[in-house]
Amino acid sequence: MPFLLAPGPRRKPSAPPLTPPPSRSGGESGPSPHRSAFRPDIEGLRAVAVLAVLAFHAEIPGLAGGFIGVDVFFVISGYLITGLLVREAISTGRIRLGDFFSRRARRLLPSAAVVLAAVAVAGAWLTVPLRRTDLEYDVLSAALSLANWRFVSQRTDYLAAGHDQSPLLHFWSLAVEEQFYLFWAPLLAVVVLCAARAVRRGRAVRSVVALVTGALVLGSFALSLHWTEDSVSLAYLGTPSRVWQFGVGALLALLPWHLLRGPRTLRLLCGWGGAAAIGWCVVAYDASTPYPGYAALVPTLATAAVILAAIPGRGERNVQGPYGVGRLLAGRAPRAVGRLSYTLYLWHWPVLVLAEARLGALGWPARTALTLAAVLPALATMRWVEQPLRRSRTVSELPRRGLAVGVSAIVLPVALALVVGTATLHLMGPATPVDVKGLPPGAVSGPSLLARAAGASPGDGPVVPNPAQARKDFPPDRDCQVAPEVTRSPECLFGAVDSPDRIVLLGDSHAGQWFSPMLALAAQRGWALQELVKQGCPLPQLAVDSPQLGRAYRECDTWRAGTLDRLRTGPKPRLIVIASLNRYTTDRQLLTAAWEKTLKPLRATGAPIVYIEDTPVPGTDIPACVSGAPDDAAACAFSRAEAVPADPLARRIASGAVPGVRSISVNPVLCPGNGPTCPAVRDRILLYRDDAHLTNVAAVVLAPRLERLLTDSGALPAATAPATPAAPAAPGADGWTELLRDDFDGPAGSRPSPADWQYDLGTCYPGCPAPQWGTGEIETMTDSTDNVRLDGKGALEIVPTREGEQWSSGRIETVRSDFAPPPGGVLRIEASIALPDVTGPKAAGYWPAFWTLGAPLRDGYTGWPGVGELDIMESVNGRDTVFGSMHCGVLEGGPCEEPVGLTSGPQTCASCRTEFHSYAVEVDLGAREVRWYLDGRVYHRVSAGRMDAGTWKRAVDHGVFLILNVAIGGKLPAADGATAGPATEPGHPMRVDQVTVKVKVKGGEGGGGSG
Repeated sequence: MPFLLAPGPRRKPSAPPLTPPPSRSGGESGPSPHRSAFRPDIEGLRAVAVLAVLAFHAEIPGLAGGFIGVDVFFVISGYLITGLLVREAISTGRIRLGDFFSRRARRLLPSAAVVLAAVAVAGAWLTVPLRRTDLEYDVLSAALSLANWRFVSQRTDYLAAGHDQSPLLHFWSLAVEEQFYLFWAPLLAVVVLCAARAVRRGRAVRSVVALVTGALVLGSFALSLHWTEDSVSLAYLGTPSRVWQFGVGALLALLPWHLLRGPRTLRLLCGWGGAAAIGWCVVAYDASTPYPGYAALVPTLATAAVILAAIPGRGERNVQGPYGVGRLLAGRAPRAVGRLSYTLYLWHWPVLVLAEARLGALGWPARTALTLAAVLPALATMRWVEQPLRRSRTVSELPRRGLAVGVSAIVLPVALALVVGTATLHLMGPATPVDVKGLPPGAVSGPSLLARAAGASPGDGPVVPNPAQARKDFPPDRDCQVAPEVTRSPECLFGAVDSPDRIVLLGDSHAGQWFSPMLALAAQRGWALQELVKQGCPLPQLAVDSPQLGRAYRECDTWRAGTLDRLRTGPKPRLIVIASLNRYTTDRQLLTAAWEKTLKPLRATGAPIVYIEDTPVPGTDIPACVSGAPDDAAACAFSRAEAVPADPLARRIASGAVPGVRSISVNPVLCPGNGPTCPAVRDRILLYRDDAHLTNVAAVVLAPRLERLLTDSGALPAATAPATPAAPAAPGADGWTELLRDDFDGPAGSRPSPADWQYDLGTCYPGCPAPQWGTGEIETMTDSTDNVRLDGKGALEIVPTREGEQWSSGRIETVRSDFAPPPGGVLRIEASIALPDVTGPKAAGYWPAFWTLGAPLRDGYTGWPGVGELDIMESVNGRDTVFGSMHCGVLEGGPCEEPVGLTSGPQTCASCRTEFHSYAVEVDLGAREVRWYLDGRVYHRVSAGRMDAGTWKRAVDHGVFLILNVAIGGKLPAADGATAGPATEPGHPMRVDQVTVKVKVKGGEGGGGSG
């Protein structure tokens, strides 16, 4: 931000100057215009510029174009600096670079150093550790006058998006100004040397410098137009694309305006017209204005007009007439603000950003108040730092002293940033990449992210990846997520690249986040993975703008069309996996049409297509938040409603409206339950690397779940595994293939096999979608061997216990949830069970059960009863009866007569408490019915004809998992006329001799006798 002025009004010298004044002030051989006299109107113009910027940053309604204040400053700087240097060159024959940089250093750098040091210290208190680390890097780049290039790199990098605003973002313009100084002064010094023979002829020096300046202005403006078209961040923040604005100011100082007399009316119109144009830009421009580009011509030329209107002509000392805009700008109030403009500009933005870091987002009235409050530190800095150093005879006496002040002003914030940043990095832990080979395995299904006993604690320890690692935890494919300016993906084949079989991963960066799991799935099958992903490019055929390019995203349209054509003409993939951010438009009709335009050519390939529902979009910098609350993951939870909006494509696929495309979702485990928020961390895994994308670690641990979802959908064949003793046997002579058999052999008091069984804990599934297990039970389920154990004689015991008034019991599920009948075949589930040997008042509230639930329920434990429940055996209150039932459809009524279900009613079994009996259910897709067996005898049937085809399919045509438990109390025992009370006797186990699951590809009714 250019704040360099010609010196202010000087006191009358006590002695005459040592050199005589030029003979012809303003003449061709005299000092270059426009004299060294102080221009109060320019000081007032600085006030206009800084107030415009402040209004823009305060977000005052109607002043969205206030960012053009920066352009005003650039023109002023070019005018004043060039005039100063050229006057020196004409007067002395050379430019003393040491003097020049000494003056700049003591004028600009100390105040900046105070602000940088304050931000470094305040940031350590007001910001979270990860944001603090970013901030210290910002301090370093700002102190070294490289802030603009740091922010260019962040804003042009799509994968680095999603971070909070930097309190030092405004230092980009200071960096541009200082880079201009470093380039411009030496360039003019070289030009003067080349014109050494003509140094006493002002016209020669001015002419050569003007020619050089004109060439730079034209080149820089052309570059600005090009970058505005291709990369708005580079155009806005880059020094080369801003040089032309300094150059316009320089031409004002170089051309012989002082030789013109110009009608006063013309000067008035020029000045007021320029001022009006500046005001119009502040009101008319906004974030949608392509900038800088052609739009920057208006404020740049308008500023030049205001300056030009008050340049003295031949024989004039000044032209501040009573009606000129310069008279208004030279008023006491504008000049006071102008004098404060540099330090006010330095302070206002850090005050705003750091306040919001602590208080949250603020409205424009609060932001305006904070901007006004920034006047206090600005005044203090001007009074006690800027002015004393500018006026100090000791410092200004020798150039090296001013340069020493400047160097010190750079070293101080750099050292402070290094100290604070190093301490913060040590606090957060290493930023080295995570070794994904050491990650715990992900769960195939269920509410947990990791494979562990259901409900068990993930343990203590740091989150993985840590926040510093998360920021950089990208898929190991970065070159294949092509950047916004790229129009064609490279081949990007991974895995078994010579295989004729391949999975194609297609979409935007929300598809790219699945690279690692898709590569693992392809590698397991000896296939290749081809990644065709473009950053920020919607897969549906929508026309969008690119924030990185700052214009219509034409490259996206070109890339999409080319990619679809490659798939159409290339080898047929084994599977196409698509994913995309679903927020490119809120117009559902437009989105539906756009998706159809993309899906039509994909379907034409004949390959299976699976759409992965878009993952939650937190909308906030998750790693930064977690770095500030490492032991309180809940503090970084975010709104479910905003993060997981309805996915229109997934809904249409589920309704059957998109033939040839299947949909899967991992959102039930990323955002479980149905509460108002979604977690940022699950099972100590940090899920997000920014405000919208999963960490690669999260994607890796989701791989087993994705594989199960893809195989369940039929889109992906199961991976071939080497035969092991636990591998499924071939079909027997009777046609049955055994999937599971557990005879519960093991030492007395030991646990059931963790390879086959997992525990349900507490009083509800994770997220508590249905407290008290949805049935009003009063026990707490545990994994204690007091409640679930082997008896050492080949049986499993599930034992309800009581301590005081608190009941505990056991509930176990099969680890597998893919027990399903083959197409047109039969699934048979059977167990040999002896019920708790207790009856009468002592058995009041006992509720033993053997049953199944549909596998889709594990992905969030919602959707009951539509996903299906088969109660193979239930008994209540110690009665000598058992029964079976089926649940399906809707919560109340429906084809399954909920909440009772399609029940068999009580079946007499006098010895079921004292002896083992066989209980079984068969799901027969060929016969389209479910059958219940007691000791081989069919006692209950439910046919598909009792419900519509959709309800039947959702209830039985998928995988299930098995459950064994003994509940205490609840609605069913109460409906039978008994509740658990003081007389209820604990300690009576349900014993299970064996559990078997098997399937038959072709078979008739007779499953009972073959059990």
